[in-house]
Amino acid sequence: MQMDVSDKELYRRLSGSKKAAQAAFSQLYDRYEARIYTYCYRILDDKTKAEDILQEVFVRFYESVRAGREVANVSSYLFRIARNQCLNEKARKSNANVEFQEEMTSREDQSYDKTEFLNLIEAALETLPDDYNEILVLREIEGCSYDEIAAVTGVQPSVARVRVYRAKRMIRDVLKPFLNDLVV
Repeated sequence: MQMDVSDKELYRRLSGSKKAAQAAFSQLYDRYEARIYTYCYRILDDKTKAEDILQEVFVRFYESVRAGREVANVSSYLFRIARNQCLNEKARKSNANVEFQEEMTSREDQSYDKTEFLNLIEAALETLPDDYNEILVLREIEGCSYDEIAAVTGVQPSVARVRVYRAKRMIRDVLKPFLNDLVV
């Protein structure tokens, strides 16, 4: 199957023959698996739970396709399912820690200063309220547009934009004393 097939076309193929549906589902899974996992991991701070929710997201997605649900934006829909599953898990566990991807902080070739700086950023992210943290992760790490963030979180794009701005300002305020020390 070609990699340049749009999400919309792949979604349409999910309702086709079994072979076409399996191939389309496989391609959508390959396209979004890493992003959904990263999002879940950042929200839950638990690799095992993130993996479990990743699988649940795609099961629910496939079930909704088979039920005949119309989806205009596959990416937003997958993130919305992931968000709901993460919120349900957080409600059960009340665990709100979010970290950068393990691969970003565990590279052996990073200098001590760079690792220390990443740890400071990670700590600053943990100080953000959940609403701001989630939107900042979606925007800056996952690369979602404000419209996509609105579709995932249920807020207006203008609210998402304001929250991203405020989250960045909060992180800047937390990091300011440390950044001043680095410059000196």
